[in-house]
Amino acid sequence: MTSPDPVPGYTHDDPGLAPSPVSAADLKLLKASVLFGPADQQALRTAGEVLSGQIEQVLDVWYGFVGSHPHLLAYFSTPDGTPIDDYLARVRARFGHWIIDTCTRPYDERWLAYQHEIALRHTDVKKNLTDAADSVPLIPLRHIIAFVYPITATIRPFLAAGGHDDEQVDAMFQAWFKAVTLQVALWSQPYAGRAW
Repeated sequence: MTSPDPVPGYTHDDPGLAPSPVSAADLKLLKASVLFGPADQQALRTAGEVLSGQIEQVLDVWYGFVGSHPHLLAYFSTPDGTPIDDYLARVRARFGHWIIDTCTRPYDERWLAYQHEIALRHTDVKKNLTDAADSVPLIPLRHIIAFVYPITATIRPFLAAGGHDDEQVDAMFQAWFKAVTLQVALWSQPYAGRAW
C-alpha cells in the first residue's frame, strides 16, 4: 500500500501522470538551446545540497515578492481579489519540492510529464483543480516568462551561503538560470500550441 502524499497535489511520481507532448528529442534540443550540459547537472546537484536547508527562506523571499505585487497575488486570490491562504500554502509546499526537483531530478520522461502537469496547472485547463481553489482561471504566460528574472536573481545569495568559492557559486547560478529558462520554455507549450 502506498503511503499518502505528504504534499497535496505533488504528483511527480504518480504512475498515472499523462506523458508530456514534448519528446525526449525536443528536450535534448531545448537543452542545447540554453547551453545546458553535464557540468550544469553537476552544478545543480551541488546547488540542491546548498539550498536543501534554506527552502523556507527562499520561499519567504519569493512569496514576499508575489505578495508585494497585487497583480501577481491576484492569481492566488478569489475573483474579487481576496487572497486564498490555503491555496497559497498548498502551492508553496509544491514550490519547495520544485526547487529540489530542479536541482536533483533527472530530466527524463517522468520529469517531462510533471513539467507538462505544472504547465497545465497555470492554464485554464487545470488551474484551481488540484486545490479546488475559487481563484481566477489562468496565469497569463507573460507573467510566467517575466518571473524567470526574480526566481533567478534572488537565488544567488542562497547559493553563496554554502561556503563555495565564487567560481562554484557562479556555476551553480548559471546552471539554475538555464534550468529555470528550460522549464519556462516547457511550460509555454500548452499556451503556444502548434506555435511551440
